[in-house]
Order: sequence, then C-alpha cells, then structure tokens
Amino acid sequence: MAVGAARAGVGRIARRGLMLVLSSPSGAGKTTLSRALLDADANVVLSVSVTTRPPRPGEVNGRDYEFIDGRQFDAMIGEGELLEWARVFDHDYGTPRRPVEAALAQGRDVLFDIDWQGTQQLREKARSDLVSIFVLPPSVEELERRLRSRAQDADDVIRGRMRKAAGELSHWAEYDYVVLNSNFEQAFTEVTSILAAERLRRERQPGLSDFVRGLQAKL
Repeated sequence: MAVGAARAGVGRIARRGLMLVLSSPSGAGKTTLSRALLDADANVVLSVSVTTRPPRPGEVNGRDYEFIDGRQFDAMIGEGELLEWARVFDHDYGTPRRPVEAALAQGRDVLFDIDWQGTQQLREKARSDLVSIFVLPPSVEELERRLRSRAQDADDVIRGRMRKAAGELSHWAEYDYVVLNSNFEQAFTEVTSILAAERLRRERQPGLSDFVRGLQAKL
C-alpha cells in the first residue's frame, strides 16, 4: 500500500507538508530509496536542485537537476532564491526556495536528496518543517562495491568519494533518524514508517482543531 493511501480516511484534515531529507555517503542508497518513495507515494514531490556540474549519462534537465552555470548560481544566492547550497566535488548545488514553499503550503511533502551541509542550512531556516534521515551502508566494502557497480566514475573519482565518506559519516548523529541499508526492502519500510508517523504529528495538522470542534458540536 502506498503511504499516501494510508491517510485516505483523514484526507479532510488540513495538513501542512514536511521536508523529508535523505542523506548518506555516495553509494549508500539514498537515491534508490528516494526514487522508490516517489514511485510509491503521489503526495511526495522531489525537490529538484540546481547544480553547476555537467549532466551524467541518463540525467534529464529539470527532472534530475536544473543544470546552470556559476554566474546563474551566484545570482540565485544573491537574490535569496536558494534555501540551501553547498560545494561538493568542485561543483555547486542548491535548493530553489519557491517550489518548496508552494508544495508545503499545499500539504505536499518535499523530498530532499542532499548532504549534511544542506541539511544543516535547512534546519536553521525551517526546523519545524524538517524531518531528516541518515542512511548508513552495511560496510565499507559494500559501499565501494556499489560505487564501482555504477560504472560511471573513474577510479580516482571513486577513491575521492570513499575518502569523503569518512567525513560524511561523522555527521550521522545530527539527524532525527538513522536507517541501515543492508536490505533495501527493510530500509524502505523504515523510511515509509518514519514518514507516516511524522505526518501524524499534531503540529503538522493545522486543520485538526476545526475538525475536532466539528465532531464535538455534533455530540
């Protein structure tokens, strides 16, 4: 059952959307989990980041990223159009503000596939809307195997990602939840369970008071 279907019975209660962050070292599985969640739940939308890096094979502009140049990126920062931004492997990444705020106001949940730097910035700007999950790999050996199985990066790039993983792992305790991705189905179940519980928080349902008052008026 899709996560959204589980809420069909309470669809009349107005709800503000949340920001769901998935972070992990490259190769730990956050992107695969993100795609599965988007396929399973129509109420979750992906925050499409802007980036100055060139597209990888198979990536589509506007679907995976908005590919822009450095001058455009700097202009977006200067005009306050980014919720967060960071420089990763010599390229800039950032989250456009307006589509995220519009989705939240409509009661839709926004999924972020970002690193710890971006997560820290989101926490500073929108703590009450944020739910963060750190995805751990089962082992260093498996992490490297997954990176090599992509067949997209040269050996020196993979070595760089493995070195960076040590620093990324040091930030796991800054997240609300930690999921071990040794078995994909189990990890996905845990992510969807976290989302379902966070949607039911009282403070995320601004229509709840009116709904309860309506029930009381008929008693």
